[in-house]
Amino acid sequence: MQKSIPTLPLKYLSFLLLWSLLILNSCNDDNNNPVPPTEENVYLKESTSIKTLTKEQIIQEANDLNPLIAGFVKNGVKAYRITYKTKNTDGTDITASGALIIPTVTQPASMISVQHGTITSDLSAPSNFRDDSEAASFGSIFGSMGYIIAYPDYIGYGASKDLPHPYEHRASLASASLDMLRAAKEFLKGQTEVKWDEKLYVAGYSEGGYATMSLQKKIEEEASSEFNLRASSCGAGAYDKTAFMKYIINSPTTGVASYNSLYLWVLLTYDRIYKLNKPASYYFIDKYASQITQNGNNVTINGSFSDVLNDSFKKALNDGTDKGFIDAIADNDVYNFKPKTPTQLYHGDKDPLVFFFNSENAYNAMQKLGATNVEFIKVKEGTHSSSILPFLVGTQAFFAKTL
Repeated sequence: MQKSIPTLPLKYLSFLLLWSLLILNSCNDDNNNPVPPTEENVYLKESTSIKTLTKEQIIQEANDLNPLIAGFVKNGVKAYRITYKTKNTDGTDITASGALIIPTVTQPASMISVQHGTITSDLSAPSNFRDDSEAASFGSIFGSMGYIIAYPDYIGYGASKDLPHPYEHRASLASASLDMLRAAKEFLKGQTEVKWDEKLYVAGYSEGGYATMSLQKKIEEEASSEFNLRASSCGAGAYDKTAFMKYIINSPTTGVASYNSLYLWVLLTYDRIYKLNKPASYYFIDKYASQITQNGNNVTINGSFSDVLNDSFKKALNDGTDKGFIDAIADNDVYNFKPKTPTQLYHGDKDPLVFFFNSENAYNAMQKLGATNVEFIKVKEGTHSSSILPFLVGTQAFFAKTL
């Protein structure tokens, strides 16, 4: 089912504060000594208690921002940093990390796996749990509503920060997130603070939306016996990588330097992971090739991204002769499948960064395959940033009705 919603008016400011702006400063450091897991754990390596927030602390902070927020707070939370075993993009064993937020409740709680959006610094990794991070605000508030929150760092942040982040790489985002869930499952079995009711929900926006759909597909295809996946909410992800790449090489884009840096990051990531090993001069005009060789995606590119690409590279993609790069892009498409889980797609129809057709193509492909449990919510006049609020409000309501 498709439906459209307008960008939300100011009366929903409390929700914006609830999800996006709450910075919880009244935090206590707890025991920072690593707790070794029991021997039977396969994925979990260590867990460390990092912060505790009482219900009263959260209510006090909420009241300082907007009294309406306090009404959503039901309990305190305790945050842990966990490290776990997973595999890098080349198949080697590595240690990754994430934040696990436990509600202080007596009744069984459901779990939400939240895949974070694009970050460019390890300081923003969920397991660092900085007050201004997505995990500390979004995660703490969802936790205070009675959910267990799993927040993977992904490869390249937290415990694996010395490795390059595989930006927008479908397989590793899915596997790192799934192995985080497996480690969280082992952690929960070894503690008595909260009882998990075995229900799992997944959500994410932007890179997190893409990671969420990748995780959902992997769970449905490979781990359905391990997890009772109840619902998935994906916001503004670049699911149709093939169409996305064709668009940015052939069409004028906004020319925003920060956007171009992200497009460049994806291209360089695929060149590395798929061992294409092309010099920058193969992809880019002389003006930028040497800068990119030295600085990677930390290069300021103003103007349409298509203008910095060599005509020969664009031709090789358009006529299909660069099979290596085309296959790498196609391997990261994650939209053309029939979801088994109730799924919600959100996207602003004026998104200048992750183009609207990504969600539209995903919805149409799923419908063509016979999916009847997918809802596509178009945010009218929504940009990449202004559509976050409708996504968050809608996700909360979507999950609540499937409890």
